[in-house]
Amino acid sequence: MSRKPWELAFTAEPVEVAALRRIMRLHLGMWGLQDITDEAQLCVSELVANVITHVGHGTPATLAVSVRGTHLRIEVHDPDTRALPVLRDPSTESLEGRGMALVDAVADRWGVLLRPDRKVTWCELATRLTSPHGHVENPGVMRAEALLRLYATVQVPRRPGSGTLSTPVAEETVISAITDFLRWLSAHGCDADEALDRAQTRHDAELTGRET
Repeated sequence: MSRKPWELAFTAEPVEVAALRRIMRLHLGMWGLQDITDEAQLCVSELVANVITHVGHGTPATLAVSVRGTHLRIEVHDPDTRALPVLRDPSTESLEGRGMALVDAVADRWGVLLRPDRKVTWCELATRLTSPHGHVENPGVMRAEALLRLYATVQVPRRPGSGTLSTPVAEETVISAITDFLRWLSAHGCDADEALDRAQTRHDAELTGRET
């Protein structure tokens, strides 16, 4: 699975936080990382709130997201290299620094990079990925992988030890497999469209269950 890094420029205002959280959720869904959506959204909220509070409303900033190894990396860039994040004990009465305490609690690690023209506040969340381009361990995905390898052996014979299919070839193989299953359903007097609808409904229900 290709998980290309992405970034989004925004203005540091409270109204932007909800939109950034939605965008993060959508990207994690496409990347198959729904299991860490809550933690990622919290980190986005607190990193952006830190810019709003300590750098100022209306500050031009950038959200950058990538996968580093098996970790999700979230960065917020802003132009002020003097206003550094403050980590406070959440048990103190002061509200200052509590946002970073939340990030510290859910992230595996976090830090600050100072560039000549900007500050980068970042954090990394552990995922259940087995490799940067692999899948999260899931019984349904693992079954699909096994079927895909078997089907690809019939459709696209490969030399032993040639490795996994590339993403474009694997996608075409999946489409071919679905087409053949639809033919099988039709040949046995089943309603192929109904089967597709039921499969899509079940898939959507599983995704919704992960998001709630």
